[in-house]
Order: sequence, then structure tokens, then C-alpha cells
Amino acid sequence: MRGVTTAQTPARARGSRRVEILDAAAELFAARGFHGTSIEDIGGAVGVSGPALYRHFSGKEALLAEMLLDISERLHTSAAHRVTEASNAERALDALLTGQIEFALSHPALITVHDRELGNVPEPARRQIRRLQRLYVEEWVTVLSELYPACPPPRLRAATHAVFGLLNSTPHSAGELSPEAMAELLRGMARAALATVKG
Repeated sequence: MRGVTTAQTPARARGSRRVEILDAAAELFAARGFHGTSIEDIGGAVGVSGPALYRHFSGKEALLAEMLLDISERLHTSAAHRVTEASNAERALDALLTGQIEFALSHPALITVHDRELGNVPEPARRQIRRLQRLYVEEWVTVLSELYPACPPPRLRAATHAVFGLLNSTPHSAGELSPEAMAELLRGMARAALATVKG
């Protein structure tokens, strides 16, 4: 860990039709469900015919798989970068919290889609997503192990998942507060929750 980073979750190339389709599909899947959304619905949201989407994706399952693989990869890559760049464990944790909060506030539809629709992702893509998510969790556990060396890893891992649940509540909790106020609230609550791992 060295020098604090302010890098956000790595962005995809904006403006590409593929990214536009993924973003539109995430919103539709979150609102209507995977099975309640047709290829024609997704095409209509981006201004093309449904069949035209097959130039980009082989079908809805492939689209869903890429959507969840993409965000899982970006979260893991960003976390690894943040931890590497931080000068100490305290700053690494702060950077991890910043990254997760930015994601939670910017992509509530993806949170909803992951929670509801991961089971519709075909193998082996689902295994890849799970692997990336485990690696992401371990970035947190490694940092927390430095901060709380007496705490066993299983407890730290459970605490990490619990904090994700808190931070990823944004599909339900965000809206009444400004993004800045919500980010501050989430950070304070997450810090307070993680402080309890000392026992």
C-alpha cells in the first residue's frame, strides 16, 4: 500500500452502443425483472429494433452475464488498485468505502439485478462472477486483518458482507437525501459497523 488514490471504479468507454444497451437493460431488468423484459423492450430503450441487438449479444442471458461480469470485474480491479495505492490500512479502508459507496449510489439498478437475477446467468459465467466477488471480498478482509489483527478472518469476512448489505441498500434507502449527504451517512454507518468486529 502506497499513496492514497482517488480513482473511481474504472469507467467503461462511454458512448459505445454496447454500453448503452447494457445500461438500458440494467434499468429494465431492475424495474420489470429479467423474465418480464423482452429483447424488443431493450431495443426500444436504445432506439433500435429488438433483432438488431443480436449484433451485440447472442440473447438476454448473454447480455445479463456480461452486465454482471463487467461490474464484478470493475469492482475487483478498482479495489485492488485502491488498496495498492493506499499508504496504510486505515487509508485503504477509507478508499474501499469510497469505492463501494460510489458504486452503490451510481448503480442501484445493478444492485437490484444482481440480487434478483444472478440465478439466470448461465454457467460458467456465474462461476466467474462468484470468483470475482470472492476476490473483491478478500481485498476488504486483507485490509481489515491489518486493522484488527486479533479478529479471525471468518468474522472479518462476515462483517464485510454485512457492510455490503448496508451500503447496497441504496435501491431502497437513497432518494430523499442528496448524494453527498447519503454518502456521508453510509460512510459513518459502515465505519460504526466495522468497529464492532473488535468484539
